[in-house]
Amino acid sequence: MSLQWALIAGFLYTEIVVVLLLVLPIISPTRWQKLFRSKLLKSLSNQASIYFLFLIGILVLFLLDAIREMRKYSTVGEHTEHGHLDTEMQGNMRLFRAQRNFYISGFALFLSLVIRRLVILISAQATLLAQNEAAMRQAQSATTTARSLLSQKTIGESAQNDSNEAHDKVLSEWKNQIKELQVKNQELENELTKEKKDKEAIKSQAESLAKEYDRLNDEHAKCVQSNGDKKSD
Repeated sequence: MSLQWALIAGFLYTEIVVVLLLVLPIISPTRWQKLFRSKLLKSLSNQASIYFLFLIGILVLFLLDAIREMRKYSTVGEHTEHGHLDTEMQGNMRLFRAQRNFYISGFALFLSLVIRRLVILISAQATLLAQNEAAMRQAQSATTTARSLLSQKTIGESAQNDSNEAHDKVLSEWKNQIKELQVKNQELENELTKEKKDKEAIKSQAESLAKEYDRLNDEHAKCVQSNGDKKSD
């Protein structure tokens, strides 16, 4: 394997580890959010889009090069005479390398998009959790205030008949605020549920991708073994 494809393969393995870390519930979304907002990543966030597009461009170029090599050696294999065993074996080996490079670059490109999407979803989930917690605290504070107003109204009802209308108005306003907070809390919970479903879907995609990668490794091993058997014959 040449140096550039070894680097692409190493990048692919790193992406697989990153996807597993993002998908597995080892670190909470809040901690991921703190990590994403760290000074190091924050300093790179201004040019993150440029870096990402540059990386995608490089992976696309490697993918196109692999496709070109596949078409090239597929055509050569069709026109090679069966009598030249060494030439045919070399053509098949080069075709296999081109196919291997195609899968490596293709999976690396796909996982780059998956990681970007996972980071966005985790950040959104952390934001929703923070908003949900703030809404719950606000609702509890409003409930405590409403109860205090109700108790004050009950205690001073006999002595302050003239202030009943003002208390009712304040109580009505607090009840309306509580209802609004409850509705907002329900909306946040629905959004959080949706984000969790999206995260589970991405997790299943990552698992299927890992299974496909293992299958390709098995095929690669079989191809190498068959090539070895042919050489021994």
